[in-house]
Amino acid sequence: MSNCTFPHHHDHDHKHEPNCGHTAIRHGDHVDYLHDGHLHHPHGDHIDEHVLEVSAKNPDRCTPEHHCSGHDTDHVHGPGCGHEAVPHGDHIDYLVDGHLHHPHGDHCDDHGPVEIVA
Repeated sequence: MSNCTFPHHHDHDHKHEPNCGHTAIRHGDHVDYLHDGHLHHPHGDHIDEHVLEVSAKNPDRCTPEHHCSGHDTDHVHGPGCGHEAVPHGDHIDYLVDGHLHHPHGDHCDDHGPVEIVA
């Protein structure tokens, strides 16, 4: 067993790799995979559970002026909404047209870009 300090996703038989069917995103110096609302990072004999850090690139701020063409203005983010959930800081955002959306009152906040790896 590794001495890794990240939380592990146990009993995960799927092998994350390029073209495995899950969205791959750049996270610092590596690639993670979005899988059922989790950010998975293959690491030796296990899968780490990662979270995108709140940063200058991916801030946690209110942006009521943000208007995105990625969905209708009455769209409600949540389980089954059609957008992938992304753990970000202490909350969940949704991946829309390459950036993070955070539902906030009557609008979506823009929490910055995410680099999708092809």
